[in-house]
Amino acid sequence: MSTAQAARLRAVLLDPSEALQIKVAGSAAAAVLAPLFERNGELHAVFTKRRSDLRLHAGQVSFPGGRREAGDIDLVHTALREAREEIGLDPATVTLVGALSPTPTVVTDIAVYPIVGLIPPPTASWTIAADEVDAVIEVSLPQLAATHRMQAFERNDGERVVTDAYTAGSDTIWGATGRILNDLLTRLASAPSDESA
Repeated sequence: MSTAQAARLRAVLLDPSEALQIKVAGSAAAAVLAPLFERNGELHAVFTKRRSDLRLHAGQVSFPGGRREAGDIDLVHTALREAREEIGLDPATVTLVGALSPTPTVVTDIAVYPIVGLIPPPTASWTIAADEVDAVIEVSLPQLAATHRMQAFERNDGERVVTDAYTAGSDTIWGATGRILNDLLTRLASAPSDESA
């Protein structure tokens, strides 16, 4: 990852310490890590596909993450811990570059704080938590951006919602993850291009 690319990201992202002070609705706090890497000159993101037999968000595509635990220093620590637990991502390989706007989940009543980190391009298969994660999805941000639309979905509680949606292979990214991804892509679109990035 070039230093110019990292600087470009830092210029459009929120400072993590400031983002963690933003209050959003939710009876519990959680954090996700949006791991980004560069391949063939394009930024790619890493997502997990949750197992289809889970009680919450079954089969959905999300960034690795989860609720804050008692031993977590802060929500940045939560995001890094969860990424290690879910996909085997070594926190020492993550360069934190910023944060995105926190967003609430409606059905599960959680305030989600997204942290953005740069990682080296993956060269081996991920070590997934088989009890929670079905697969890891790597997809380029330009490809995702090209699939953006507003789409209606029926939530687990039977309510219909219209939300940002994206296509990653045969999967659809929507809900809180769709909103987080939309925030990331909108910020990147506003960044000045840098030929050295």
